[in-house]
Amino acid sequence: MPDPSQFDIDRTYPGRWTITFSNPPINMFVPTTIVELGALMTDLEADPSVKVVVFQSANPDFFVAHLDVAKAAEQPEVLGLWRDVVLRLSSTPVVSVAKIRGRTRGIGNEFVLACDMRFASRQSALFGNPEVGVGLVPAGGALEWLPRLVGRSRALEIVLSADDFDADVAERYGWVNRTLDDDELDAFVDTLARRLASFDRETLGAAKAQVNRFGTPTAAELQSSIDLFFPALASPSGQARRAKLRSLAYGVPSDFEMNFGRYLPTLGQAGDDDTDPRHFGAPKG
Repeated sequence: MPDPSQFDIDRTYPGRWTITFSNPPINMFVPTTIVELGALMTDLEADPSVKVVVFQSANPDFFVAHLDVAKAAEQPEVLGLWRDVVLRLSSTPVVSVAKIRGRTRGIGNEFVLACDMRFASRQSALFGNPEVGVGLVPAGGALEWLPRLVGRSRALEIVLSADDFDADVAERYGWVNRTLDDDELDAFVDTLARRLASFDRETLGAAKAQVNRFGTPTAAELQSSIDLFFPALASPSGQARRAKLRSLAYGVPSDFEMNFGRYLPTLGQAGDDDTDPRHFGAPKG
């Protein structure tokens, strides 16, 4: 089993795990992240004492930036593993809670969608699925989870615009359970997790399983989006868009990564000047 170096697990409180994700500099998901999550799920499923798990980020600016598409393309099997991870997370009797600060885009958004509950900082949380803007189709579950949570039209707005959405809009759309002021978020989630951990695991799991009959996608539905991903990856127009990313401050702390959604329309513009890195902010630090 790989060393879960990107995930720190705090088991201080009985019946509860707090898992902190850290993959500097901007918490990108890479293939090893997905492998480690699979191993983490195996550990979680094997511990009969755990009732609730809280996921959080060590980076206040990025809960999860997005997938490293180039590395994922080199290991296409990881998307099949990802499908299994989110299905296991949504079906385990353990209650999963995402405590969100900073940006959570692409596969990061798809991860929090697979969690049972989502609570976000009103001041710092930002959500989006930018895949269409870089010539791809979301393949990690957004196309399956979002219509169930926010409805068809809002799901289309989120996916097709590929834009960033702030926490207040996410709350209004039903994308997250609720937003809280940043200085109240920790206490709220802590109180909820302690309350959940005080209940019987079997009862929590049984109630979750019944709700799941109406709210979770199937393996076949998730796979159908994965099957769209690789043809899109090979399309000439998508490759042209992603080639422009390589000239930007992509994958590092930068104004571009902080405001990804704002800049995506420029990837479809003709000419060379629109991808000048100076337009997107130099890396910070």
